[in-house]
Amino acid sequence: MSGRAKLFNQISTTPSGHALWEAVAAGGAVSCAGVDAAGWAHLAAELRARTGRTVVLVVAKLKFQETLQQDLETWLRLMEVDAPARFYPDWEVLPHENKLPHADAISERLEALQSLQSHAENSAPVITATVASLMQCTLPPSEIARRTRTLRLGDRLDPLDFIEWLEAQGYEPEAQVTARGEISLRGGIVDVFPFTTPWPVRCEFFGNELESLRYFNPLSQVSREKIDSATFAPGGEMGLLRHLKDNPRATLLDHLPDNAILLFCDPDALTEAAAEKVMEIPPGDAFHVEWTTLLARMDDRNLSCVELHELADEAADLTLEIHSLEAFRSMDRRAVEPQVVEAQRREFFAQLHRWRRQDHSVVVLCNNEGEQQRLEELWREYGFAEDGALEIAQGALSRGFLFPAGKWVVVSDAEIFGRYKVQRPRRLKSRHGSAMRSAFDINFTEMEEGDFVVHVQHGIGRFLGMKVLPLSGAREGESESGHECLVIEYASTDPDNLPPKLYVPVSEAHLVSKYVGAGKATPALNALGGKRWIKTKEKAERAVADLASEMLRIQAVRESEEGYGFPEDTPWQREFEAAFIYEETPDQEKSINDSKGDMQRPKPMDRLICGDVGFGKTEVAIRTAFKAVMAGKQVAVLVPTTILAQQHFLTFAERMADYPRRVELLSRFRSKKQQRKTVEAMAAGAVDIVVGTHRLVQPDVKFKDLGLVVIDEEQRFGVAHKERFKQLRTHVDVLTLSATPIPRTLYLALTGARDMSTIETAPQDRLPVETIVADYNEPLIQRAIRRELHRGGQVFFLHNRVSTIYTMEQKLRAIVPEANILVGHGQMKSHELEKVMTAFINGEADVLLSTTIIESGIDIPNANTIIIDRADRFGLSDLYQLRGRVGRYKHQAYAYILLPRHAALLADARKRIAA
Repeated sequence: MSGRAKLFNQISTTPSGHALWEAVAAGGAVSCAGVDAAGWAHLAAELRARTGRTVVLVVAKLKFQETLQQDLETWLRLMEVDAPARFYPDWEVLPHENKLPHADAISERLEALQSLQSHAENSAPVITATVASLMQCTLPPSEIARRTRTLRLGDRLDPLDFIEWLEAQGYEPEAQVTARGEISLRGGIVDVFPFTTPWPVRCEFFGNELESLRYFNPLSQVSREKIDSATFAPGGEMGLLRHLKDNPRATLLDHLPDNAILLFCDPDALTEAAAEKVMEIPPGDAFHVEWTTLLARMDDRNLSCVELHELADEAADLTLEIHSLEAFRSMDRRAVEPQVVEAQRREFFAQLHRWRRQDHSVVVLCNNEGEQQRLEELWREYGFAEDGALEIAQGALSRGFLFPAGKWVVVSDAEIFGRYKVQRPRRLKSRHGSAMRSAFDINFTEMEEGDFVVHVQHGIGRFLGMKVLPLSGAREGESESGHECLVIEYASTDPDNLPPKLYVPVSEAHLVSKYVGAGKATPALNALGGKRWIKTKEKAERAVADLASEMLRIQAVRESEEGYGFPEDTPWQREFEAAFIYEETPDQEKSINDSKGDMQRPKPMDRLICGDVGFGKTEVAIRTAFKAVMAGKQVAVLVPTTILAQQHFLTFAERMADYPRRVELLSRFRSKKQQRKTVEAMAAGAVDIVVGTHRLVQPDVKFKDLGLVVIDEEQRFGVAHKERFKQLRTHVDVLTLSATPIPRTLYLALTGARDMSTIETAPQDRLPVETIVADYNEPLIQRAIRRELHRGGQVFFLHNRVSTIYTMEQKLRAIVPEANILVGHGQMKSHELEKVMTAFINGEADVLLSTTIIESGIDIPNANTIIIDRADRFGLSDLYQLRGRVGRYKHQAYAYILLPRHAALLADARKRIAA
């Protein structure tokens, strides 16, 4: 162990630490008080380093598990402990439901179980688990060993026998392997995507001899690096469990060695979580084990169990005293005034200096090099560098802590920069994940019978399906002879005859497209040979010519105007971008570079950033805004709703908390006096970035030196406001963000009149939202809300009628009495609505019952279920935006689209929503 690694092993050097190690060595249960949650992961890492034994951290909820996993990986690396950190999640679905767990959840569970079967030196893992995952059954150790196989180069076996064995383990045969759990056979090549390898494996046989093993890319199917061996784990878990008859089902507990150490983090919370899980499980369920039964099994095996209590307790066996830094740097209330933020940060740095003078070892953890550089700048700026440099390490840590007995202080970037910690993704499970379709992609092959289609020459018709027409001259009985055609029905000109049909060979299918119309009106069918379609096309051509003329004029003005050319990136810009805690997707990085490149040209920028909800458009805006501010320019961020303005204001303020920049809000969440002060400060140049609603385009709003305008969801603004935007576009750089651009905006981008960047790649670990269309059903609502609450999440419930929203609140309170429900709608007073939204964002409520005020852009990663009541009253764009409020994190998200029970007459609405 290096000298730096010893710096992180401070607990071992104290009497209380020695007492804990001795109690663990004796076996059985021991209670330890005074250990704050910030120290749980470090304690587990020290136990693993000290004993070399398997350590399992058990927490109440998934959210805590993810935080612990992140902290644990950081500590194991810093302490140079050569041990795998495994994440053992629960399924997030129940066995009796007609669903399977996500492949990544199965992959992580099997990886954890396989690591426990390894007998290599220093292979004992550290595992994080929840109460729910511990209660869930899994395959017994003997069954996993029997269903796992390792192949090495030169092994001899028949490829067909190998395929048969893989199928018996739960793998699904496919023509081409693209996802975990799939296999394919092409001659002597067997492709397999095991659950426990980062890439799919290509096995090439020469006869019965395994000649080559390679990883390959499932998108391109191109081979990657060679490997000498590959281990094939079971091809699933729940499906195999259902067919398991001879062997009894096991739990994670049955896989643990006899010398394993279990850390029970906050035992009271664990008991409560177990009681909640029991309510979710149907009686007699064979896939779960009672919590009390698990505890009894632990006692029978005399496993070392350490109960970690956060509060001091005289009844505890020993007290360790690992304290939170909350008393020195409160994270409960986030200051927004720059002066207050700066004063709080300066005081915390002074506290760090005092600790150092009191002979405490102070270690600061930063996410990356960009944050480290900024921290060193602040340390010098505040005048503390004369007493020596700070001890800085790089790593993701949720919170810091103080260990008085060892005179040791660990500080995270959350305390340094005074911001809420955003959970980093655990890891990129699917680095090869395909790019998701953008919001405006249309797959013309997905047409169903009854859909409206458009033929270039004949106009709008109704698609009736596919039909094979015999070729002229074909002999009777020649089934292979014929043209496959699309059958399209057109309007009848003679009421006595059936509507005519047009048969379009598939070779000419490019002439047919799916009808995409604005609004909810049903289009009228054109008649074959009629003149109405010709007139419609001529009218459209004239409108296009008028639009093109207008855009050419605006383009000519923009080209003739001498805009401001922003300078190259500054060192602060590079630090700011390096401090971003996520990895940018390729599309996101290209959009950022395109936007900054436009800004550096001496012409006004007019760029559209088009990407699905939650794909990272806001980060593009933040970086361009920071670049503008670095050049001494002001930035205006225009958003359509008050709620979204508040969200963007907090996001911009938090991302720029490390730098002396003033961000202000101009919306009805501010009093008239506050608005007046902000407007005056903007005119004087004292405000760098202002986030606002329509209030920003009022005549009294003036800027001293406006350099960039960011417009979020442009389609939500009216014509009058867009006229104001046109004036801005000829003089300043404009960046427009949209997930569902209106056809006009999209057309301008596609024709080159406006520059466009698309972000089509989903962020890492993002799962598609599972959409359920159903009748209004109170048991379904109850299950949906409780499922989300049991995994520590929050729920949006959309009821778009203010007159009956409080009646719905009473219904929800009766359905789920344990839930904390808040109500928010646009007719509330500004301060009341702001209070409600802030409480929900801070996680102080379980359910937000609201109108469509949440529709645009609000980003609460912990809310992963949305229930939309009376969905038949919404358009597709509205439903798309509403569904985008969830699924912005790495958990499986659910959108429940509820229709009234008497909706039998709403067949069109049901079909439109299901589409």
